[in-house]
Amino acid sequence: MHYCLIDTELGCFGLGWSSQGIARAYLPGDSEHSVRQRFDQLGSETADWPAFIDEARQLILGYARGEVVSFEHLPLDLSAVSDFHRRVYGDILQLKRGETTTYGEIARRLGDVGLSRAVGQAMGSNPIPLIIPCHRVLASGGKTGGFSAPGGSDAKLRMLALEGVEDPRAAQTSFDF
Repeated sequence: MHYCLIDTELGCFGLGWSSQGIARAYLPGDSEHSVRQRFDQLGSETADWPAFIDEARQLILGYARGEVVSFEHLPLDLSAVSDFHRRVYGDILQLKRGETTTYGEIARRLGDVGLSRAVGQAMGSNPIPLIIPCHRVLASGGKTGGFSAPGGSDAKLRMLALEGVEDPRAAQTSFDF
């Protein structure tokens, strides 16, 4: 796997890829040194990248500036994930900017609401966050749910805010009986 780092207004992103497509992304929140160390265990840094990585870099820079971007046409390499996780990721790849869903709704669309926890596990092990928009998946009742990227749920809320989504926590307290 090859990788590159992207210095954005939000911090250091990292992208890793194979000949098949983008295989790994690290979101801002850790130091550049830490991101580089994690990638060094997987492959080598390079300044020579394919056209789809150059495009992904431009989209990520735009996203970090708050621009409306779409990652939907970028090639992804999900060969290292299970079939179930690929199905879950395929579902959330249909979500558009500013659109959210829940773990339960995804499980229902996959045919069994009992899969909600398994959907949550898939979100927690998403190898390409942002591009596979796991930040758009909430817990039931509009609760934020977890987020395994640096900054946890606060990072998830910042990403949703960039997309124009109101803080789900505000909706939880709006019925003050």
